[in-house]
Amino acid sequence: MNKLKKEEKVQAVSELQDKFRKAKGIVFTDYRGLNVEEITGLRTSLRSAALEFKVVKNTLAKRAAAGTPVEAAKDSFSGPVGIAIGYDDPVLLVKKVLEYNKTNEKLQIKGGIIEGGVCSLDALKTISELPPREVLLSMLAGTLQAPMSKLARLLNATLAQFVYAMEALKNKKS
Repeated sequence: MNKLKKEEKVQAVSELQDKFRKAKGIVFTDYRGLNVEEITGLRTSLRSAALEFKVVKNTLAKRAAAGTPVEAAKDSFSGPVGIAIGYDDPVLLVKKVLEYNKTNEKLQIKGGIIEGGVCSLDALKTISELPPREVLLSMLAGTLQAPMSKLARLLNATLAQFVYAMEALKNKKS
């Protein structure tokens, strides 16, 4: 691997640290056994969903992790490590990486960080089973709307019964 100059290392650490701070989801992988074509396929798959995959030196990644949520997962930086990063939807990131892992088992998933919390492989698999964010939000909206619509029907029924009672009373008196 090419030797990086000190200025290049400082810049690489700074850029990676910025990515770590902005990321909502990060998945650590071991890419041993993958050839360049397979890694390019993974990058293309992730890029199509506005995600990215980086291969970085462990020493630089450990330095970049300082002061970020990734610091809690420093132990993941051993051996060849590829980092998948997502900035918007962490569930989509996990789904895409696990989807690629199903087609190419050479990519081993070590763990990850979702919304600042360290996750094991099992936790990542559980997260990948969640529906997309939009579906969850619509489910929440439906749940919040149900009690209000029931209240509206109840109030309407009570008002209707009162009107019927007044109408019956009027008819009885006339």
